Amino acid sequence: MQMKQLDDHVTVAPQITVDDIPAIKAAGFTVVMCNRPDGEEPGQPSWSEIAQAAEAAGLATSFLPMSTREDALAVRDAFRRVVAEAPGPVFAYCRTGTRCEILWMTAQQSA
Repeated sequence: MQMKQLDDHVTVAPQITVDDIPAIKAAGFTVVMCNRPDGEEPGQPSWSEIAQAAEAAGLATSFLPMSTREDALAVRDAFRRVVAEAPGPVFAYCRTGTRCEILWMTAQQSA
């Protein structure tokens, strides 16, 4: 699984599967965040599948889907809140990780 640490609080990654949840938990993450809308492409695991596995593993979850800059601005405050309230590092994913990074940058610039 590819990951890119953006700071001490946020790491981003491409699409994950339920099978990745144990490794995410073992790496010390406390929140799994999805920034990808459900049904974006065939074969993509649904957020409910990922969230159920994450919660069963004891991880908090956050679904902040975005596709456009406007979406990023709309969920920016929620993103900040999730990161600020997380008891440890946040693992965010989307199709390639880029949207998550854009959301993180948007939150940083406006802080």
